[in-house]
This record gives sequence, structure tokens and C-alpha cells, in this order.
Amino acid sequence: MTERTVEDSRVPEGGPWPAARPWLGTAARLGLAAVWLVAGGSKIGDLDASGRAVNAYQIFPYDVAVVIGAALPFVEIALGMILVLGLATRLAAGISTALLVIFIAGISSAWARGLSIDCGCFGTGGDLAAGQDPTYGTEILRDLGFLVLAGFLLVWPRTPYSVDAALGRGLDDDEPPALEEAQPR
Repeated sequence: MTERTVEDSRVPEGGPWPAARPWLGTAARLGLAAVWLVAGGSKIGDLDASGRAVNAYQIFPYDVAVVIGAALPFVEIALGMILVLGLATRLAAGISTALLVIFIAGISSAWARGLSIDCGCFGTGGDLAAGQDPTYGTEILRDLGFLVLAGFLLVWPRTPYSVDAALGRGLDDDEPPALEEAQPR
């Protein structure tokens, strides 16, 4: 029977985080991509309904809301495709973060103003029928979860099996540069 030393059972330098981080990033990237693809895909077939959903928030004039509603599914699908490919991941995560903050603010605004609407996040939205209650709290929590995914990718955008990695933007690129110690003269 051989004796194990303390040295043999050490955790690798930095713990399990350096090995797990790229794979967690891949899961975050693909999860956020799925969100955008499903959200955009559910609205692209009826751009008028998407415009009505944006108009229901009563933030923009009708004509502006219709344009935003018609453009939004294309933006969401583009973000989803970019994230699936892993191309310019940090930029896509930044745009995702901005959109999610806007969505959370819009839902919060509708809630605070007592509107009774469906957010329209994953399909047709707009005014709810009589007797239906909005689910603002759940929608905000869901979007906060998506915001965590986007935030992870803002900090650690490099993932395996991505265009970024294929272009030589390796997994170590998102580590902050080490501060060099001042050399005495």
C-alpha cells in the first residue's frame, strides 16, 4: 500500500474555477442566445403585434412604438445568432445588458403606473383581458436572471468552440493583465 502525501491531493492552482469558467461561459453564451432566438422568433411572424406590445407600455408615441416593435425581433435574432457563433461576445453581452435593463425598467414602469399588460417578451403582448393579472414580479426576476448571464459574459466573454477563440482571442484574453512590480533603481 502506497502512502499518499498532502502534495498529491492538492487542488490545482486557482481551484476548480479556471477549468470551469470557460464552460460556464459557454453555457451562459448559449443560454442567452436561446433566449434571444426564442424571443425574436416568437415575434417575427407578427410585427404588428410586436408594435402593439411596445405601445401598450405607453412610453413612446404610437408611431415610434410600432417602429421599435417591428425592429426588436430582428435585433433579438441577430444577438442570438452572434452569441451562438461566439463572435464579438463581449459586445453582444453589452448590448444584451442594455436591452435587458431597458426591459426591466419598462416592466417596472408599467407596474408602478398600474398598467395591466403582458410584457410581450416572448410573443404577442399588450393589454390583458379583463380578469387577467399581470405577472410583473416574475417577468422582472426572469430578466434579472438573463442579466446575470449577460453580466458573466461581459466579464468573461471567451469560451471554447466560438469564433472568438478561432480568431485567436484565446481563453486567457479576458484575464486582467498582471501588475508588474516596480523594480528598485
